[in-house]
Amino acid sequence: MTNNKRTLRRSAAMVVAAAAGVIGLGIAAGPAVAHTPTWSVTCDAVDIKLTNYGRNTQNTVTVTVDGKDLLPTETFENDFAKKLALPEHDKEVAVRLVVKAQDGDQYSRDETKTAPVCEEEEPPTPTPSAPSPTPSTASPTPTPTPSDTPSDTPSSPAATPSPAPSSEGPDLAETGSSSSTPLIAGAAAVVIVAGGGIVWASRKRRGAQS
Repeated sequence: MTNNKRTLRRSAAMVVAAAAGVIGLGIAAGPAVAHTPTWSVTCDAVDIKLTNYGRNTQNTVTVTVDGKDLLPTETFENDFAKKLALPEHDKEVAVRLVVKAQDGDQYSRDETKTAPVCEEEEPPTPTPSAPSPTPSTASPTPTPTPSDTPSDTPSSPAATPSPAPSSEGPDLAETGSSSSTPLIAGAAAVVIVAGGGIVWASRKRRGAQS
C-alpha cells in the first residue's frame, strides 16, 4: 500500500509539472505572436505600424534621423500607426526606431534603417513648336519692258499751223490763196468791163466825126 501511494504521488506530480510547462509555453508564446512591429523607410518618408501591444499598457515609440528627433517619444496603447515625412537630404541618412514595450524588454525594438537620396525627376523635354509662318513679302513690281510702256511721243509729228500773214508787216510773196482773192478778182472784172466800155465809146465817137 505504501509503495502504491508513493507511485500515485509521483505520477500526479509529473502531470502537474507537464501541465504547468504547457501553460508556461502558451503564455510565453502568446505575447511574442501578439506584438507586431512593422516599419519601412523610403527616400522621403517613414511608415510605422505597431499592433497588438496590449491594452491598458503604456508603450512608447521614438524616431530619430541622424540623431535628431523626427518623432519625439510618444506613448500608445495596443496599436500605433503613423507616416512621417523625412526632411530633404542630399546623402543617405540613418533612421532609428525605438519601441519600448511595457510588458517586457524582449518585445521592445531598437532598429536602424537607411533612407536613400531621392532621385531628381528630369524635367520633360519641351517639344519644339512648329515655326510660325513667315509673312510673305510683296513681290517686286516687274520693270515694264519698252513694249509695255506707252510711248509719250506720238507716232507722227503734229502739224504746226502756219502763222497768219500780218497786215502791218512787210509784203511777202504769198504762196497760197488768201481770203481777199475773190474781192480782187471781182474788182479786176469790173475794171476790165469798164475799160471795154470806154474803148467801145471812144471808137463810136471817132466814127461819128469822120
